[in-house]
Amino acid sequence: MMKKKIVLLTFSLIFVLSTFAQSPRQTTDIRTITVDLNQPVTPLNTMYNFCVGAGRAHEGLYANWQEQLRIAKQACGFRYIRFHGLLHDDMGVYKWIDGKPQYNFQYIDALYDFLLSINVRPFVELSFMPDALKSNDKTVFWWKGNISQPSDTLQYKNLIKALVQHFTERYGQEEVKKWYFEVWNEPNLLGFFDGTQQDYFNLYQWTSETIKSVCPDYRVGGPATAGNAWITDFLQYTNKHHLPVDFVSTHTYGVQGFLDEFGKDKLHLIENPDCMAEDVQHTRQAMIKEGKSTMELHYTEFNSSYSPRDPFHDTYQNATYILNTLKKSGKATTSMSYWTFTDIFEEAGTVDQPFHGGFGLINWQGILKPTFYAYSFLNKLYPNQLATADQSSWVTKDDKGNIAALIYDFTMPNQGKKSDQAFYIQLQPAQEKGKISFAINHINNGKYELQITSIGYKQHDALSAYIDMGSPSQLSLQQEQTLKQQSIAKPEKSVVNVTKQNYSLQLDWKSNQMYLVKLIRLTK
Repeated sequence: MMKKKIVLLTFSLIFVLSTFAQSPRQTTDIRTITVDLNQPVTPLNTMYNFCVGAGRAHEGLYANWQEQLRIAKQACGFRYIRFHGLLHDDMGVYKWIDGKPQYNFQYIDALYDFLLSINVRPFVELSFMPDALKSNDKTVFWWKGNISQPSDTLQYKNLIKALVQHFTERYGQEEVKKWYFEVWNEPNLLGFFDGTQQDYFNLYQWTSETIKSVCPDYRVGGPATAGNAWITDFLQYTNKHHLPVDFVSTHTYGVQGFLDEFGKDKLHLIENPDCMAEDVQHTRQAMIKEGKSTMELHYTEFNSSYSPRDPFHDTYQNATYILNTLKKSGKATTSMSYWTFTDIFEEAGTVDQPFHGGFGLINWQGILKPTFYAYSFLNKLYPNQLATADQSSWVTKDDKGNIAALIYDFTMPNQGKKSDQAFYIQLQPAQEKGKISFAINHINNGKYELQITSIGYKQHDALSAYIDMGSPSQLSLQQEQTLKQQSIAKPEKSVVNVTKQNYSLQLDWKSNQMYLVKLIRLTK
């Protein structure tokens, strides 16, 4: 538990939050964050929870997947979700019987009905190829998504048209106008698409024109590439051939390479911690050069690592690494879709360990990871953002005089030449860096409830608790319950009285620590 000490001074109220020191190093460094409530505000950019990823459509029929999405929706506010395999045979979409195509959208209906019931809309990734339309047997992942081009172009277009018409009939045109249709996934990788760039452009043309034939206001885009690829080529080609494009989509990750579903590669974070944010800025510049400065840009996948077996995903450092990327990506992108919300994710087969380096914000057993709180904290900010010179915080207010601030430290881990798989399976204590001084000027006098929630090393840090348990490959019921309880973060609360229109507090400054600080006005 955190110890709190409140000291009343004549000019302000200073709240000192001290936590158990994880490093003996002493320092007097002060990081100052100051805001003035009389200064103009700007609308908070909420691109961070526009969309979130998941593994494949069929997993969305699992009860625990749906329960975890409810939790993520409520806490993090995600508005759209994207996943692979909508057209895969395990969704039963397309068969060829007695010389005729047979469409079956019941599994998709069950999944989409659930999504819409919790106010999450589909970001529709149209992949992979149904067995009855495949041109070869090449597949990807344990669940064997077929990556071939259609064997019959006309029948492929008929399938897309029937699917989109079904969406229109079931959910209504006005609802489907709010969706996004993305053509395929990472076609620039041979592991995901058995064809050339021109082959993908052909597929994009067939798909996009078919969607628009159902309703010209439906949104379609691509190229959904890995590593920010093909953006200029895609825009030039679609412009030259007058093809519909409503948005650009691509992916970026913080390690070099592509596609490692079984975790065989020895991965290492790119030394530049801003690499993904710089990718976003470069992609926007490429769009500007092609006359698409206002077109929506969606990063439909991003994370620190592209491998679902990278233990960095489970760490408290991952949370602040992601915040650093979101903060520095700014307004250049419409969305940054975290890949993924859950470890219920079967690209490499069924999940075999509780903490295996999965992408998820939540592990298989429903244990919350620190990065879950990065998104939960962001979702608890208020609509009006206050200006501050600090580069690692958001400070916001609402119209009632309440304040919410997300304050974090991002320090690049020093893993040397060790791979992620070797380094992050061990305890990684935080370093003491000094104090954070957070000051609010021209705040209304009165009583406030002060709420401080802190996430960091061994603070709602499930991976460290799991390592302390000896990293068991299978959890007992008691171990599972213990980890769940330790992963749940609740704010420390106190009542403070502001008398001179100024308020300040101090927080311990530790590497890769993050705080949600809220001041809720109790009296006028």
